[in-house]
Amino acid sequence: MQNAFRKLLAPPIFPEDEDKTRSAAILNAIGWSIIAILVILLVIRIIQGRDINLVEVNLILAVITITIAFILYSARKGHVKTASLLLVATVWTGLSYLTWAADGIRDVAFFGYFIPILMAGLLLGWRGAIGFIVLSILSGWALAFAEATRMFIPTLDQPLNFARDISSILALTGILIYLTINNLQEALNKSRSTTRQLSVSNSELNELRVDLEQRVEERTSELKKRAAQLEAVSSVARTIASVQDMNTLLPDISELVGQQFGFYHVGIFLMDETHDFAILRAANSEGGQQMMNRHHQLPIDPNSIVGYSISTGEPRLALDIGVDSVYFDNPDLPATRSEMALPLRAAGRVIGALDVQSTETNAFAQEDIVVLATLADQITIAIENARLFGEARKALLESKTTLEKYTKHEWRNFANQAGHTGFMFDGKQVMPLDNQTRREHIGTVSRTGSLSLDKASATIAVPIKLRGQTIGVLDVRSKKGEREWTRDEIALLEAAAERAALALENARLVESAERRAARERAIGEISTRIGAVSGVESILQTAVEELGRKIGGAAEVILELDSEES
Repeated sequence: MQNAFRKLLAPPIFPEDEDKTRSAAILNAIGWSIIAILVILLVIRIIQGRDINLVEVNLILAVITITIAFILYSARKGHVKTASLLLVATVWTGLSYLTWAADGIRDVAFFGYFIPILMAGLLLGWRGAIGFIVLSILSGWALAFAEATRMFIPTLDQPLNFARDISSILALTGILIYLTINNLQEALNKSRSTTRQLSVSNSELNELRVDLEQRVEERTSELKKRAAQLEAVSSVARTIASVQDMNTLLPDISELVGQQFGFYHVGIFLMDETHDFAILRAANSEGGQQMMNRHHQLPIDPNSIVGYSISTGEPRLALDIGVDSVYFDNPDLPATRSEMALPLRAAGRVIGALDVQSTETNAFAQEDIVVLATLADQITIAIENARLFGEARKALLESKTTLEKYTKHEWRNFANQAGHTGFMFDGKQVMPLDNQTRREHIGTVSRTGSLSLDKASATIAVPIKLRGQTIGVLDVRSKKGEREWTRDEIALLEAAAERAALALENARLVESAERRAARERAIGEISTRIGAVSGVESILQTAVEELGRKIGGAAEVILELDSEES
C-alpha cells in the first residue's frame, strides 16, 4: 500500500528529455500540493458549515480538485506542456470565480492571483507569467468597475473565514516560492556543474589539441620525409634508366643515392662468379674509394651486415654500431654510427647488396626499409638492364663480325669462280675489266668503303656495299676532265650501287642454291646406285665408279677398307 502511494505521488520520468522531466516534476509537486490544500479547505468549510455559499463554493473546489487530478494523469501520459497550461488556467479560473462570487476585489481570493502567476513562471516561462499578469490586472479592473457600478455589493468575510482562506493562499504561495527557489538552486547547481565539466572538458580538449597538433606536426614531417625519399627514388630511377654501361652505372648510382638521401657512405656489392664473396664495385665516399683500390670484398656469411643481407636475402640494420655485434669496425669509415644493407634481387636470386651508412645513431626506421627496398629494386633493374644490354651488344658485335666474315668469304669464292669481276663502258661498247686497269682510288674505296670524291674531280667512285662489306666499286670518269658532280648525279650513282649490290647478292644466292641442288642430286644418284647392289665388293666398285664419273676424268678415286689391326 505504501509503495503504491509513493508510486502515485512520484513524478513521471522521461529519459529522452531532461527538461520535460524537470517540468513534470514541478507540475506534479504543485498539483498534489493544490489538491492537498483544497481537500483540507473543503474539510474545514464542511466542518464550519456557516458559509452562505457553502454548497456552490465547495462544488467549485471539488471540480477544481478533480480537474487537477485529471491534469496530473495527462502529464503522466507525456502531455506535460498542455497539462501545465491547463493547471495554471484552472487555478486562475477557480480564483476568478471565487472572487466574483464573494467580495470582489476586496476578497482574499483576488490576492490568490499571485499563485497562478508564480505557477506560470515555473511551468510556462516568463511569457506565460506575463500573460496571466495581464489577465489578473484586467480581472481586477473588471471587479472594481463592477463594484463601482453597484453590479454587486460585497459582503466582507468573517475574520475566521479570512484567516482560513489567506492561510491556504500563503501555504500554496510558500510551496510555490520553495519550488521556485529549489528550481533556481538546481539550475544554479547544474550550471556550476556544467561549468566545471566544461572547464574539465576544455582542459582535456586543450591537451588533446596540443597532442593532436604535435602528432599532426610529426606526421606531416614524416610524410614530407617520405615524399622527399620517394621523389629521390624517382629521381635516381630516372637518371640511372638512361645509363647502360655497367662501369658508368654503378658509380653514378652510389653518387646519386648519397646526394639524394644524404648518406655518409653508399656502397654497391656484387657477388663474384663463385658466389663466395661480395665485391665492392662502387662507392661514393673517400673511404669507399680506398676500399675499392684494395679490391675490398666480404665473405657471404652472417658475420657481416652485407654478408648477412646477401646470404639471407633480408635487410639488415645496425642502428647503433657500438652495441651491434655483427658490425665490422672499418677504419676507412670512422664516422659511421648506423648502417643498413639491402639485398639486390633479380629474378628471384640475390646478386648483391646496397650498403648505406650514416653518421647519426638510429638513423633508420622501419619505414625507411620500405623506401630503400624500392630503391634497391630500381637499382637491381638498372644493373640487370645494363648487364643484358652489354651481353646483347657483345652478341650483336659477334654476330656482325661472323656475318661480315661469312659475307667476305662467300663473295671471295663467288668472285674467284666468276669469269670476269668487272666491266667498263666507254660510251660505245662494254668490255671486260682487267685487274691491271683498276685505278688507285678504286682500290682505296674498296678498302675504306667510303665515297671517293673531291670538290672538283674527273672521277667519282661509289662503293657497292652489302651488309657493311664493300663487294665492289662503281667508278665514273668524266671525258672533259675535272668537273663539279651534282647531288642528283651522286644520288643516282649511290642508288644504282645499292640496286647492283642487291642484284649481285640475289645472283650469288641463286647460283649457290643451284650448286647445292646439283650436289644433293649427285649425292642422291650415288646413294641410289650404291643401294641397288649387295655385297661388299659390288658396293665398293659402284661407289668408286660413280664418284669417278661425277668428279670427272681429272681425278683418280680410290676406295679401300682398313684391314690393319689396331
